[in-house]
Amino acid sequence: MQKRTLIIAGMHRSGTSLIANWLTKCGLQIGERLVSPNHGNVEGHFEDVEFLKMHEEILENRHLPNSGLTDAHVDCVSIYEKEKIKSIIKIKQQLYDQWGWKDPRTCLFLDTYKELIPDACYLIILRDFQSVISSLLRREFKYVDNRYMARKYFSRLVWQKFRRIRKQFAFYHANTEEFLKIWISYNQDILQCIRKLDSDAFRVVNYSMLSLEDTEVFSHLQNNWGFSLKYSRFKDVFNENLIGADIDIEPYVADKALLTTASQLQKELEVYMK
Repeated sequence: MQKRTLIIAGMHRSGTSLIANWLTKCGLQIGERLVSPNHGNVEGHFEDVEFLKMHEEILENRHLPNSGLTDAHVDCVSIYEKEKIKSIIKIKQQLYDQWGWKDPRTCLFLDTYKELIPDACYLIILRDFQSVISSLLRREFKYVDNRYMARKYFSRLVWQKFRRIRKQFAFYHANTEEFLKIWISYNQDILQCIRKLDSDAFRVVNYSMLSLEDTEVFSHLQNNWGFSLKYSRFKDVFNENLIGADIDIEPYVADKALLTTASQLQKELEVYMK
């Protein structure tokens, strides 16, 4: 069997975990050790710990948040870092004929992976910026909420009845614009990457289309890219109840030009969806 590698790339909160879960059910090897579920992804992150730790290390070396929630561009990795990535890839390729991985931080290093795995296939996950920002705001505010809810009864009561709404409003004002900048940065990196790739080396999808077209995407993986998988219905892993309602982010964005930039970028990427 020809060696095949699938890079699952997409911004945080874009459905990459959901799609990695589906591909696991279809038989794709996406890591020996995966990040455990938590309140951010109750059904699991499906992130390969090897790649995750490597990406975190690179970000920390540049004094950037290891969460990957940054709009800073990582222009290049050091020779030492590149050799460590190469060692991970070498082991995977020795162990498996077909494999892949998912970690949103991968978007920050797409040029490096294009160099190290020139024949990789790219499954790009696109989700509209308003939904992504809404999901990020809900998830990150939940950390704040959990801290207060862990306090004693009276403090919890004051938080729930009086302080929570005000704190949430202030949190959205403080973070929405920054999250929007991050969405723009990630998806600019994605757009630049796919413009350098052959058209048959990537596929742009979102989880909404997979609910209706999973057989078509599965067929592409098998017939176009040569992955040997077994079909599993996407609907069996998609829990619509876990998808929260969108927040109107416009009032929290002072620089309205960012909304225009994000909207235009989204349209440019949607052109590549089939």
